[in-house]
Amino acid sequence: MNPAQKALWYIESHLRTSLTLDDIAVVAGVSRFHLVRAFAEATGFSVMRYVRARRLSEAARELAAGAPDILTLALDADYGSHEAFTRAFRDHFGVTPETVRATTCLTTLKLQEPITMISTALDHLDPPRIATGEAFLVAGVGERYNHANDSTAGIPNQWHGFHQQYAHIPRQVGNGAYGVGCNGDDAGNFDYIAGVEVADFSDLPREFARVRIPAQKYVVFTHADHISTIRRTVNTIWNRWLPQSGMKVADAPNFERYDERFDASTGVGGLEIWVPVKE
Repeated sequence: MNPAQKALWYIESHLRTSLTLDDIAVVAGVSRFHLVRAFAEATGFSVMRYVRARRLSEAARELAAGAPDILTLALDADYGSHEAFTRAFRDHFGVTPETVRATTCLTTLKLQEPITMISTALDHLDPPRIATGEAFLVAGVGERYNHANDSTAGIPNQWHGFHQQYAHIPRQVGNGAYGVGCNGDDAGNFDYIAGVEVADFSDLPREFARVRIPAQKYVVFTHADHISTIRRTVNTIWNRWLPQSGMKVADAPNFERYDERFDASTGVGGLEIWVPVKE
């Protein structure tokens, strides 16, 4: 099983016990950083958001069946009090636990069913190369996204905005472009910067985002197909190749590198995906 599948199994078999991201990562055999990305790529959820949705959905079923003690349900769902559980339940479903118990109706609730993993990974991934990258600076158009929801659908539009503004970025170096993912958190949020390498940030207008890429060892993958299929390649990297390789992912920026062969107007020409790994 890949990390996301291991995590799903552990979550579903421990819904009524205390679960932390660290616990799940240990069972999945990867770091917290790795699990957040791999789980989101495979399922469309952040890890703990899925845990909360599943626990509240199971609680809703028990309430509709007439569960007499809401506090017991709250404790089973790992909430410390009736009040905390009620607040989370109302925020998630828009109604209180008491209302569901009184009406015995679930048809208006969006319940989260257990996810059955269907792999969308590629059957074949070209062997990557190992590279040691020097430190460099990237400036461009930045946005905040989440790996686990549809917000990343805005990335193509972000690149359109970058191409309209890149001529105003001073002190550019080379002809390539970079899509940098950085500043990730445990909920799957991350910054994405569509940008170019620059010599320094001294003259950079305030409206542009910036990131320092440290000197780092990388595993470099090639995505030769149309840009619209990049997520399948990324999913294969995080949920198949990396776990099988035994390499440990470094908590550092990862990026796509686009050279002069990539045609931004058609999405063809290929790109490289640089994943930071520990020495």
